Amino acid sequence: MEIIPAIDLINGQCVRLSAGDFARQTTYDADPVAVARRFADAGLRRLHLVDLDGARAGQPVNLAVLEAIASQTSLDIDAGGGIQTAAALAQVLGAGAAHATAGSLAVREPATVQAWLAQYGADTIFLGADYKGAHIVINAWVDQSDLTLTGFVADYLAAGGTTFICTDVSKDGLLQGPSLPTYRLLVEQFPTARFIASGGVTTISDLELLAEAGMHGAIIGKALYEGTIALADLQRFL
Repeated sequence: MEIIPAIDLINGQCVRLSAGDFARQTTYDADPVAVARRFADAGLRRLHLVDLDGARAGQPVNLAVLEAIASQTSLDIDAGGGIQTAAALAQVLGAGAAHATAGSLAVREPATVQAWLAQYGADTIFLGADYKGAHIVINAWVDQSDLTLTGFVADYLAAGGTTFICTDVSKDGLLQGPSLPTYRLLVEQFPTARFIASGGVTTISDLELLAEAGMHGAIIGKALYEGTIALADLQRFL
């Protein structure tokens, strides 16, 4: 299972939100490039980079940070937040992201994202399945869509997608453990998909359980910043 540290950006700084609420924001570091270097120096190979300003603005805002991390580390970056147009997608990939995550747009304009899958391939275009309860949430986690989590996955598997970043918004940033029952059901129902767990990972035990559940990857955010998981503890997964 791939271990993927997360950097969420607001005003160019590393922050975390609680349950997706912008009013419940904690700033952890003013230098995200230095944070990314620490991840790389610890042997981590991936990075989940979320432009929260971009998610609210509907277009990438922190491209300079993405470019700096990509040029100053060897991390394989998947970037999300504000990728709403072909031009924005080109900007993000041009700035050094290896993968781009389509979330809200994948719900609102499936034909657009399906065209991106056809053009760039499923290894480049990831699907952001942000959910609360049974339904996908969109627009920086503000609005609930009519689309269910399983419906979203089924539709995009049929369209050629393979990698789904599944974020339980109700658990994100709360350090209360991941949504293991949901992930187990997804793996059982869609055995060919690659699911990346996001939200709630708090301990090494959580990671072990996610690996046992068959997850392709696990994103770790607040647990690294709060110290409930140390970078040294992750060596067994590398």
